[in-house]
Amino acid sequence: MTTKAILRTTLACATALGAFAAMPAAAQDDEVSACLITKTDINPFFVKMKEGATAKAEELGIDLSTFAGRVDGDHETQQQAMESCIASGVDGILITASDTKAIVPLVRQARDQGILVIALDTPLQPADAADATFATDNFEAGRLIGAWAKAKLGDEAENAKIAFLDLNESQPSVGVLRDQGFMEGFGIDTADENQWGDEDDDRIVGHEATQGNEEGGRRAMENLLQVNPNINVVYTINEPAAAGAYEALNAFGMADQVMITSIDGGCPGVENVEQGIIGATAQQYPLQMASLGIEAIAQFAEDGSVPEPSEGLDFFNTGVNLVTDDPAEGVPSISVEEGLERCWG
Repeated sequence: MTTKAILRTTLACATALGAFAAMPAAAQDDEVSACLITKTDINPFFVKMKEGATAKAEELGIDLSTFAGRVDGDHETQQQAMESCIASGVDGILITASDTKAIVPLVRQARDQGILVIALDTPLQPADAADATFATDNFEAGRLIGAWAKAKLGDEAENAKIAFLDLNESQPSVGVLRDQGFMEGFGIDTADENQWGDEDDDRIVGHEATQGNEEGGRRAMENLLQVNPNINVVYTINEPAAAGAYEALNAFGMADQVMITSIDGGCPGVENVEQGIIGATAQQYPLQMASLGIEAIAQFAEDGSVPEPSEGLDFFNTGVNLVTDDPAEGVPSISVEEGLERCWG
């Protein structure tokens, strides 16, 4: 049995006994290895995340394997990737989980074998199922665009008709946090803030899943316009969904009558803000999430230390900024020019 295998066996036994507080370091003479598992390899957000992880792994001499689901929500492929990473005995796994609940048993299995597991962007359910989470404050991202939309509407916010274009039916934590954050910012009672769809505010036209892509955004927007053709505000889970929503609105001759808000901050999305397609977007920083995650795995392999969350939070906050050229009083934002300097994709 290798030194690393012995260490992992010791960790598994210690976990069962509840007898340790800090994980011991991996063997110094072993090559450090890691896995990155993203939701897709098409969305620019995850493309940039992969770039960040790859660059940092090359810099630190870490053997990195990368995996992705076929589409957003493809839990089965992510599950297979987790199983492969566990079997290969990597030091750490970075994952943006499509199903934040169903992946937890495999995360537990990995941790029991001494593998550091870090959630990127999307907290697991429960969040402490992972050793750490490096993410945007997704609730704050939603709150910012909700507060901006409310401020821009002024008194008419009380009469708004809002379409919610969410991620998928399984309601992963990232989708719930963004959706419920928007509601808080807009002044809507969220009911149970751990799920969307249970609210009774008559300003909500409905929720539709988009799978986080343009086609899904277009289809979801068309469906909600059938429910209520008077929609004047659209929340979108991300910018590809926002682009699809705009296409549908444009086809109905409504593009200039509806305010679209979004989250991501990719270059195409920020350009859509510049062109007036999206009113405001909340920008997050996936390259930083991934590169910090790789650094954490390297540190863990060296001395067994686990990343600490940001003060007052249960995750490490990698930052978020509202991007718009139409700022609202009381809602902090950066300009499109600055957003383009910081964007990705």
